[in-house]
Amino acid sequence: MDNRKSELNMNLKKIKRAIISVSDKSNLKLILPILKKFKVEIISSGGSFKKIKQMNYKCVEVSTYTGFSEMLDGRVKTLHPKIHAGILNIRKNKKHRQALKEKKIPDIDLVIVDLYPFEKKLKETKNFQKLIEYIDIGGPALLRAAAKNFNDVTVISNIDDYSNLVEELKINNGATSNKFRKLMSSKAFGLTAYYDSAISNWFNDELSIKFPEKKTLHGKLIENLRYGENPHQEGNLYSSNDNINLKKIYGKKLSYNNYNDIYSALPILKSLKKNQGTVIIKHANPCGVSVEKNQITSFKNALSCDPLSAFGGVIAFNSIISKKLALEINKIFFEIVVSKGFKKDALKILKKRKNIRLIKCENFNFIDKKNFLFFGEYFLAQDPDNKLINKKMKIVTKKKPSKDQIQSLKFAFNICKFTKSNAIVLVKNKSTIGIGSGQPSRLDSCKIATNKALEFSPDKIINSVAASDAFFPFPDGVEQLAEAGVKAIIQPGGSINDKQVIKSANEAGVIMAFTKMRHFKH
Repeated sequence: MDNRKSELNMNLKKIKRAIISVSDKSNLKLILPILKKFKVEIISSGGSFKKIKQMNYKCVEVSTYTGFSEMLDGRVKTLHPKIHAGILNIRKNKKHRQALKEKKIPDIDLVIVDLYPFEKKLKETKNFQKLIEYIDIGGPALLRAAAKNFNDVTVISNIDDYSNLVEELKINNGATSNKFRKLMSSKAFGLTAYYDSAISNWFNDELSIKFPEKKTLHGKLIENLRYGENPHQEGNLYSSNDNINLKKIYGKKLSYNNYNDIYSALPILKSLKKNQGTVIIKHANPCGVSVEKNQITSFKNALSCDPLSAFGGVIAFNSIISKKLALEINKIFFEIVVSKGFKKDALKILKKRKNIRLIKCENFNFIDKKNFLFFGEYFLAQDPDNKLINKKMKIVTKKKPSKDQIQSLKFAFNICKFTKSNAIVLVKNKSTIGIGSGQPSRLDSCKIATNKALEFSPDKIINSVAASDAFFPFPDGVEQLAEAGVKAIIQPGGSINDKQVIKSANEAGVIMAFTKMRHFKH
């Protein structure tokens, strides 16, 4: 037991000298009293030095400490051997100790640093030169030096850890444990990596480099989820922004699958006419989409596409939910309701539903610069699929579509873009009536889509239109759709059997349009 105590004491490192250089000075009042209590000498510079002095705490300015004035408009402040040797020396290394003694350099045991708010400025200005000046050099150097030497030095890189530092110093009488220093070191390296990644990606965007030789992804932990895809898996949500611009206003914590469905709904919602769109998602696939001026009609049309699959799914609106709509929504169980907003009386009604979650997406801005797919140590990267048709659709059959049919075809093809391949979408006017998704065979998707329509909307399938995310390899898919009552089909074209497929459409009296653009989604 005594040996364990001795080992623990050896791991404790007393803090005698600290350097503080922070942009966010709001919480200095939390740590300065404890540093004063344990007689820690404080070194600081610029605004941090002035703030500490204003708060009536003793502090030595960096330029006074090093004997070297700040220069280059503040670009060089803490980049000095007296600072970095004081941090980086290994206390048990005799050569290091002798070198410091000869140069009269004291140890620095605590580094409290945050970084210039580059990402914040990135939101405020596009001025390249101004942003360059918000790339911190001295801060990351201090953090990395302290983090590397965690055996002897404590580093604090996050304002949220000030209270943890205070508690650690109280427990250990002015010292820190190796476990605490190691944890803080990990956080510091995480911050500098994140910071450099944000700058690197900004540079790539500025230079229009879509696929650089070295690619870094950065994200902040936003939320610990209920679980991952399954309850035995842990899940978390990260964002490259400070938040996700989604506000949960009612209900329990979200899971991995919940967010996957929400993020599947939002881009579809964005593609629809404002204040008219309804999207129902189940397992990341749309199972009902409608655009109607009347909110109730839009909802009912989307629901009628596949009411069985809609049960327990996610429903999203690009409008504010009214009392009347809330009453209709509550007639079926939806796990999550997403909308631009909720009327007060609508909220009261929806909250009566057990286990429902209500999400406000009013401020959500879907910026999809790249799509990534991860396989352990590897990942694929690609441009987002943000186009619909290559220039102009080409009508390849004898029969030509009406203006209304053209609009319905475009709507159907748009929904195909968000449906997992192989995708077949049946539409009447601007509402889906049958969706076949995620099948290895396109013919199977045709059968699923038509069977859904025949089951739930038999009166609508006659004279409906259909969309296919990729070409029909054989005429059988077209024959299946025509037999069910489809009168117009939109597809990319490009099969070696295009002539046979077109011939089949002509024989069935079906209009066919080629887009020359495929929309696989895996």
